[in-house]
Amino acid sequence: MEPPRQNFGNHLLIALPALRDRYFERSVTLICQHDADGAMGIVVNRASEYTVGEVLRQMGIASEDSALQAQAVLAGGPVHPERGFVLHDGGQPYDSSLAVGDGLYLTTSRDVLEAMARGEGPPQALLALGCAGWGAGQLEQELLDDSWLLAPNRADVLFQLPLAQRWQAAAGGIGIDLLNHASHSGHA
Repeated sequence: MEPPRQNFGNHLLIALPALRDRYFERSVTLICQHDADGAMGIVVNRASEYTVGEVLRQMGIASEDSALQAQAVLAGGPVHPERGFVLHDGGQPYDSSLAVGDGLYLTTSRDVLEAMARGEGPPQALLALGCAGWGAGQLEQELLDDSWLLAPNRADVLFQLPLAQRWQAAAGGIGIDLLNHASHSGHA
């Protein structure tokens, strides 16, 4: 009998200093879904070259909200970089939403962007292009290989802190200072 699998959904995956991957170095990823088939998440601390205003214009969605238009679109991961993902709070149902955790959703349908453009969207939201993905058992192995730290999700890391502060703040929430963390570990 196989032991029960731990579900890492709605947790922050924090790259350890030793992780030298062009895309994931110093990244913070919200794990949105995790099951026996693998995991999927959104990197929440990397700006893309786009603003929300540019994406809305490309989609033909009008908005007069200058703060929304100026908001950075995140580079959510190397998988499906052409696809938009809106990570948001609130209880409003949209056409294609996945419940990530208590009051936290990942929506891929246009209706959430239309609501945001009208000023009727979720209280807190971020738009990302692309996502991160792991095959069955891959994330678990990378955790065993000391590539990542796992921490409870925090709304301030997702929505309030500047992007440059999210990596250290996410680890600090579990008492770890990544700037003073050894770049290697031992196994007994």
